[in-house]
Amino acid sequence: MSKKPFVTKEMMDEIVKKYPTPFHIYDEKGIRENLEALKAAFSWNKGFKEYFAVKATPNPYLMQLLTEGGCGCDCSSLTELMLSEAIGVVGENIMFSSNETPESEYQYAAKLGGIINLDDITHIEYLEKALGKLPETLSCRYNPGGVFKVSNSIMDNPGEAKYGFTTEQLFEGFRILKAKGVKYFGIHAFLASNTISNEYYPELAKQLFELAVKLKEETGAEIKFINLSGGIGIPYLPDQEGNDIYAIGNGVKEAFEEVLVAAGMGDIAIYTELGRYMMGPYGHLVTTAIHQKHTHKEYIGCDACAVNLMRPAMYGSYHHITVLGKEEQETTHQYDVVGSLCENNDKFAIDRMLPEIEVGDYLVIHDTGAHGYSMGYNYNGKLKSAELLLCENGEVKLIRRAETPKDYFATFDCLPIHSKIKF
Repeated sequence: MSKKPFVTKEMMDEIVKKYPTPFHIYDEKGIRENLEALKAAFSWNKGFKEYFAVKATPNPYLMQLLTEGGCGCDCSSLTELMLSEAIGVVGENIMFSSNETPESEYQYAAKLGGIINLDDITHIEYLEKALGKLPETLSCRYNPGGVFKVSNSIMDNPGEAKYGFTTEQLFEGFRILKAKGVKYFGIHAFLASNTISNEYYPELAKQLFELAVKLKEETGAEIKFINLSGGIGIPYLPDQEGNDIYAIGNGVKEAFEEVLVAAGMGDIAIYTELGRYMMGPYGHLVTTAIHQKHTHKEYIGCDACAVNLMRPAMYGSYHHITVLGKEEQETTHQYDVVGSLCENNDKFAIDRMLPEIEVGDYLVIHDTGAHGYSMGYNYNGKLKSAELLLCENGEVKLIRRAETPKDYFATFDCLPIHSKIKF
């Protein structure tokens, strides 16, 4: 499959008149269509709900777009809870999945009526002390340890992950929670990241469904939902075939009927907590080529850098690049596409074959709709960019302004130096 941007050079010429690069831009139409496909794929489960992973793209406009379509919010911090509350998402439309959680954050999640997903057995006592009384509904995050493997395409190492209850702790934890008055239970697990396979969710689901049956038999707990969390990936490479969400939904359904329906537990709701899958392909980082450098290699210097998209620098991740207006030209030039940070890993692409790039060309960096803007930072005093939304009607809307030097210095307002800075 090819990577095609959802903006054109002609559109960009108009957009930059009002919003200079760099910026992240999101595709409303693509986001809405993807959500409808997910809901259709799991429509066989009456209680199905997607809790959007706020950490992926914490922008209230985008969060509201998803919640209008029936999503809840998966939060992992105080500010994510506050964002959810601000757009009217409260109660059981919030899933609070955090780790090493401060007491005050548990209290805030409980105040909003959110479902708390405990990460560790020691948090039972900690939560009870923080709240005075445990909620009627609680979820627990499960980590079976060892290596999780599906065919030859997926392998991850839960045993090295800091998250979740062990198998023994999960059974003990359910017994403790039930004795303390918890009435309804959930099970949550995340065992592999960014999987490009229709097998991951069905295999994970089957393991969790079998676990649920044993937990009910041995502890008597009433299990209300099973949260398959995230892990469904996107094809970052242009020649990768993406996941088939309908095949994934059918695979989970088969496991559901084989295990849970057969055990008389067919009323359990299925939850997901997708971030990358929901938003990743529907965001671009748009940057302008501002320099060419001819030394030991050929470099294209951009007005964006790793503060706008950290994944290539942090993980060595591939993000496809389109030179707007040159989509049909041959990729005859080899470049390192780089930013301006004082870090040699500040590179969006290394030895990438692209059309000849001239100063002033717009570069679209694909698949930045999740874990793009949200992972940004201010190294070298760099300021975070704006976020824009390409609406279904063709309008481009500013949904987060770019940071200014005044924003950067605002937290120094307790020091005498603040009054000496000229904005």
